Amino acid sequence: MQFNIKTGSPARIRVACIVVGVFESRKLSPAGVMLDRASRGYLSALINRGDLEGKLGSTLLLPRVPQLTAQRVLLIGLGREQDFGDPPFRTAVRAAVRALDQAGITDAVLCLSATSKGRDIGWRVTQAVLVAADTTYHFDRMKSKPEQRHGLHEFSLLVERTESARAAAALKRGTAIVHGINLAKDLGNLPGNICTPSYLASQAKTLAKSHKLKVHVLEKRDMEQFGMGALLSVARGSAEPPKLIVLQYQGTDRKCKPVVLVGKGVTFDTGGISIKPAAEMDEMKFDMCGAASVLGTLKAAAEMKLPLNIVGIIPTTENMPSGSATKPGDVVKSMSGQTIEVLNTDAEGRLILCDALTYAERFNPQLVIDIATLTGACVIALGHIASGLFTSNDTLADEMLAAGDASGDRAWRLPLWDDYQEQLRSNFADFANIGGRAGGSVTAACFLARFTKKFKWAHLDIAGTAWKSGKEKGATGRPVPLLIQFLIDFPVNR
Repeated sequence: MQFNIKTGSPARIRVACIVVGVFESRKLSPAGVMLDRASRGYLSALINRGDLEGKLGSTLLLPRVPQLTAQRVLLIGLGREQDFGDPPFRTAVRAAVRALDQAGITDAVLCLSATSKGRDIGWRVTQAVLVAADTTYHFDRMKSKPEQRHGLHEFSLLVERTESARAAAALKRGTAIVHGINLAKDLGNLPGNICTPSYLASQAKTLAKSHKLKVHVLEKRDMEQFGMGALLSVARGSAEPPKLIVLQYQGTDRKCKPVVLVGKGVTFDTGGISIKPAAEMDEMKFDMCGAASVLGTLKAAAEMKLPLNIVGIIPTTENMPSGSATKPGDVVKSMSGQTIEVLNTDAEGRLILCDALTYAERFNPQLVIDIATLTGACVIALGHIASGLFTSNDTLADEMLAAGDASGDRAWRLPLWDDYQEQLRSNFADFANIGGRAGGSVTAACFLARFTKKFKWAHLDIAGTAWKSGKEKGATGRPVPLLIQFLIDFPVNR
């Protein structure tokens, strides 16, 4: 979709459809008032007779409103004016875009004069772009006859002339974030027979070439030399060779320590010898969404030319059962030298992440954030609304939570107390890879914490937010919005 910024009077905009808001009860937004005056009370007459109350997300499409140059007007319900904050703003934009797309309207202008509480024009433009792109996203690359779409292709945002410069900058930023999100979605939606570890490595190389990043891919023999026994233990059952992908973006002086993003890249997870139930196992192609989010975030950061250094590390493999697969009860040695008793081969994400976290030490990072579809326990705890955030650093937690709120990609902080470490005790190794059912997402994070003593660190468990099931099955692109917002704010915070 193409996005534009427009200025001027909404009554004089030549477009297939112009979108204005209506608050409860039957109160036109400022742009709606301007259209109403130009049309000599046509809009107010309609809403006053009850055609649209203004309930949040409700719509009314009007063809050929008198005296207006726009071919149609779409009225969108904004809910109660005093409640019109961030979520209602996104809901209203999503409802408007969906109505436009379903009506086959190819170009439209959205009036942004109805302000979300406490948010400036930059936030409104960026969020409108993200919501519009998400609403119209389709993945049909694997179909023999892709659907011919005749919906919304050009979406413009009408702003005050004095706000046009800030709006244009926000539009550019929002478009870059969309590109990153869509990359993460596309990779997540590809089937496991296409999106293998080798495919992820090739995509990383393509991204590096197009955005002037440095890329290095460690092969199995390299991992053996580094002593990455935990990562290799997961890969043992698969015919697909594992990869450790390293991407480096330099946006400032080389002397500045980088932010390191580590993304879990299990391109298909059967559970290994601890095999999963058959139902919905197809969704385990999404177990590499952490890796996809790292690639998407780096793409967006490079397009925005963010003034900081970022390193992306992606350990990627399949987790398959076979005669050579790791067995429950096996003991493996991680790159850090710590030994791990593998009590459950379906707790594999932490095994590949722990070696990647140890590898991250060589970059002398300012901080490290790992992103992983790690535990079903996090889904039980938080559902599909918030990602789980774990860190022992209060300042880092506050910054990441704020980035989640601003981007609409929210997280919730869960404990990372040493009290939980006892659950990982093992009689045969330094510790086990699981701690039982109780507090499963917490003990998984506590496991990872054992490999992060040398740097500031946070862990995002995105098992409940990385994809949707059912009729809307597909990757969400989360937490690219949270991560990129955090990185946008990061230099300011320091």
